[in-house]
Amino acid sequence: MADYIHVSVAWPYANGHLHAGHIAGSFLPADIFARYHRLKGNHVLMVSGSDSHGTPIMVEADARGIPYRALFEEFHESHLKVLQKMGMSFDLYTHTDTENHHRIAKDIFLILLERGYLYKEKQLRLFSLTENRFLEDRYVEGTCPKCGFDGARGDQCDNCGSLLNAIELINPRGKMDGSTPVPRETEHYFFDLAQFRDRLRAYLESHAHHWRPTVLNESLSKVDDQRGRPITRDVSWGIPLPLDDPEWANKRMYVWFEAVMGYLTASIEWANVHQQAEAWKNWWYNPQARIYNFLGKDNILFHTIIWPAELMGISGIYHDDDTPISLPYDVPANQYLNLEERKISKSRRWLISMPDLLEFYDVDSVRYYLTAVMPETRDTDWKWDDFISRNNNELLAKWGNLVNRVLKFAIKHFEGKVPQPTELRDIDREILATVEAGFTSVGERIEAVKLRDALSEAMRLATEVNVYLDNAPWFGKAIKEDRPAAATTIYTALRCIDSLKVIFAPFLPFTSERIHHYLGYEKPLFGDLQIRELQESQSSHRALMYDSSGAMGQWQPSQLPVGQSLREPDIIIKKLDPALAEAEREKLED
Repeated sequence: MADYIHVSVAWPYANGHLHAGHIAGSFLPADIFARYHRLKGNHVLMVSGSDSHGTPIMVEADARGIPYRALFEEFHESHLKVLQKMGMSFDLYTHTDTENHHRIAKDIFLILLERGYLYKEKQLRLFSLTENRFLEDRYVEGTCPKCGFDGARGDQCDNCGSLLNAIELINPRGKMDGSTPVPRETEHYFFDLAQFRDRLRAYLESHAHHWRPTVLNESLSKVDDQRGRPITRDVSWGIPLPLDDPEWANKRMYVWFEAVMGYLTASIEWANVHQQAEAWKNWWYNPQARIYNFLGKDNILFHTIIWPAELMGISGIYHDDDTPISLPYDVPANQYLNLEERKISKSRRWLISMPDLLEFYDVDSVRYYLTAVMPETRDTDWKWDDFISRNNNELLAKWGNLVNRVLKFAIKHFEGKVPQPTELRDIDREILATVEAGFTSVGERIEAVKLRDALSEAMRLATEVNVYLDNAPWFGKAIKEDRPAAATTIYTALRCIDSLKVIFAPFLPFTSERIHHYLGYEKPLFGDLQIRELQESQSSHRALMYDSSGAMGQWQPSQLPVGQSLREPDIIIKKLDPALAEAEREKLED
């Protein structure tokens, strides 16, 4: 029976171009995971979108002197193009400024208010005398009260990971002009997280057997610290509160409160787009469904404490029976990807912009390297020398060259068709069994979200096929003196390549699609990924959508038939000049 797998991907702020850290941290692991489960025949719903309302957008727009909407739409469009080019197979990649998201976020606010999980409280907030406004989270920087890091934001310390309120910062300063803000009283709604402590602890402990220790330990260590947390703010950009009271008309929902709702709201939007209004419940009100949240380590607590608490608070409201709403089954958060042993920094321009990277390098070369160095359990590094070395010595030498030489030999010597073998020898049966076992060994690693190990295992299998070819009669004198033996070897190698094409497909979808075509198949391996204009009642917006029908149920060993016509291969993996590494490092000098 097919499983229901929901893949929720962290929502990046639409305040700048995506960089390699975004892709390695959440997007690529999610896509590998989703593609695998589709190939397995499972029902996958992969959703995310651009975060439209965060103060990083406001800060950047203010610095440019342009409207907030103009900035977010510019970078949302950039995100769509990068994700499409990277092959991120979202069933829906939307954004948080849609009518759908606004409506459901307001519903959730009212449900939590009605159930007694929200309360009003006056508090001191930082007010800028020079700008005549309250300064929210990223408009303020200062020293972290937890670890002493001078550079903590008003919402979170990137050094120790603590969630903060701006008023807690030591020696705060306004980000726009560096002036010292003053405390001033304002009233806000708070989400009473203290009411959920016991339920959250039980939830976390129930998943201890399969969560990453880094995620579980951080979450458990912070549960008892949870208290009321403000969910509104004194800004003009964001989702208005669903209240008639004019005193609240100029306040908006805090982005941390409403953006995580996007996993649910995007699921509902996806169902509506497909005119199956209840389809989203197959994941959200199905006890057998599994929801996976993919994100970077700076977002762990939002997904293991805050979002589960919100779901607990609204459970049952969208369903007729007592089935509880689904909570995340796993939160496989990644650590940071650094760059040449330094932390990626947008402000210091120490980063790899994805639009720039994809302009000069093949997508699957980038996907391969980012998976090989994926920061699953610790911070890792993008190093230009290593990128080029792995492309040339692993991806090209062990996989691309294997495919190329076998296909070209078959086309040259066997009339461009899969040759008829004689009875398979022990060496042939052994390599076929070794590769076919990869559907289990690689699959188990992907299901455990150990993607680096999964890719390493896939490459080990390709290496085994190369060893097989080195020891089996198939070239030179063999084709002249024992043509049937050469035919058997080529037939076996083509079957191995056909299987490996599928095993590599979650990691290298474009390469696998080309190899699938070269092997003579007519139906594509994967579906189509398009940027679409989606119409709402009062507006339209652009989104990324994937047609997953083509990939269903193909995670199985080769069924390549004898006599199938092959196609002449083009360059499968491009060789990179080692001199590129130094040229790329020079671009980084600040």
